[in-house]
Amino acid sequence: MQMDAVGARTRAKWRRRSATAAMLGVVLYVLIDVVLQFLPPHYSPISDAESNLAVGPYGWIMNLNFLGRAVFCVCVVVAIALTAREREPAQRDGMLQTGLALLLIGGASSAVLAFFPTDVIAADTSTLQTSTTVGVVHLVFASFGFVTALAAVMLLTIWLRVRRVLPRTQAWASTFAALTLAGLLLVVASSAWAPGVVGLAERLALAGILGWTYAVSAGIRRLV
Repeated sequence: MQMDAVGARTRAKWRRRSATAAMLGVVLYVLIDVVLQFLPPHYSPISDAESNLAVGPYGWIMNLNFLGRAVFCVCVVVAIALTAREREPAQRDGMLQTGLALLLIGGASSAVLAFFPTDVIAADTSTLQTSTTVGVVHLVFASFGFVTALAAVMLLTIWLRVRRVLPRTQAWASTFAALTLAGLLLVVASSAWAPGVVGLAERLALAGILGWTYAVSAGIRRLV
């Protein structure tokens, strides 16, 4: 019995630490993105994809940011997994496990972007156009990462509601999940018909993913 109590306290401690690390990771990611927007070569947040920030004299900072996104994805996965284990230690939940796996894959896709820079194209050109093999790899992993992150966010939001986990956070999770979906739909639409605003559409989708991660992590951190 005493060993069980010690184990529960240890899990709670790591749950809170993981959630805190995820929150700090999101804040740092956003701050770095904002700072890079003001540095040469001064890409537009409206027309240029976020990945363009990794091309230029300060591109190495954005590459570190991509790696940081992978890290805080791992942190929120750990926090959610520990939360689920505290509630239902003996139950295996397929929806939860699939959602967490997809979130890890999305984070890993972000890490890959740090090693394959994008092809910077004209603002009025579709982001689906690439000129190098490295650029193709970047586009494939960026697209795959966004889709898997969307699927993860949707599944885990449903899991939160069905399992009645973090009731005070469910509204925020649903709102950011909807923003992620809307943003990705706008990315597809703008790539085809209005490439001049694809950067804004991509950032809306990213805001959904980051907002979801922060809100869920904050909810987990508040748990006793």
